[in-house]
Amino acid sequence: MATVKKRLLMAGFGDVARRALPRLQPAFECRHGSRATGFDLDRPETLAGLEADAVLHCAPPPPTGETDPRTAHLLAALEKARILPSRMVYVSTSGVYGDCAGAVVDESRAVNPQTPRAIRRADAERQLALWCTARGIALVVLRAPGIYAADRLPVDRVRAGTPVLRDEDDVFTSHIHAEDLAAACARALQPDAPGGIYNASDESRLKMAQWMDLVADHAGLPRPPRVARAEAGARIPPALLSFMGESRRLDNTRLKRVLGLRLAYPTVREGLKHARIAGADQPA
Repeated sequence: MATVKKRLLMAGFGDVARRALPRLQPAFECRHGSRATGFDLDRPETLAGLEADAVLHCAPPPPTGETDPRTAHLLAALEKARILPSRMVYVSTSGVYGDCAGAVVDESRAVNPQTPRAIRRADAERQLALWCTARGIALVVLRAPGIYAADRLPVDRVRAGTPVLRDEDDVFTSHIHAEDLAAACARALQPDAPGGIYNASDESRLKMAQWMDLVADHAGLPRPPRVARAEAGARIPPALLSFMGESRRLDNTRLKRVLGLRLAYPTVREGLKHARIAGADQPA
């Protein structure tokens, strides 16, 4: 007799969810929830009739505000459909920790979001924790730092000669290869995966300028110029400069020992070694 697959709702079907799909299909009947499939978290009326034994929530919050109404709409739709999934996995951001002045950060550190995007993510985490705890649903939160892959490298920024901070002003930044984050999602959805919060990061503990140098070297381009923080406002776009205001080094011990994930790309050096430069620019 054929095994009946569990139903997985994938709320948000971006790059990481697409990479996770082949890992999930052997165990799950997957429904891709995105605007392309008529599933719009900004329009609650499109969420009727949900069916799910588990949920992978990869949808980002809206670009404005201090809360995440998309997560609220998802939870309300599950409630309305009387769906109680056995497991919920949410891809969040390490930005919820805020600026840690370069300290090594594990999951016991209190959240202290300082940017609007991180405040919205912290709100989503709070909503999910309250909803899942009240209903006895296993919740896994994967706090991801800068996600990279061959087609997610800041090559355009290097080509443009956008400056980075000099060493004494620079910040520590963490990374995860998109394939490793997809593998973490798949592992977190397995029934024996312990619930809780995980820093979904690799072993790299680089300053941002060091990361940009590695990208430049890999692409065969000149390394970015250095500037003092006092000059940065005039030479670095505000959206990018906001990433240079927080410094932390993520500890991924829990991801490896508790969740049991073995990273395919333990550092960005291994990840870049296998990357063919595509030229797409993403925040580091």
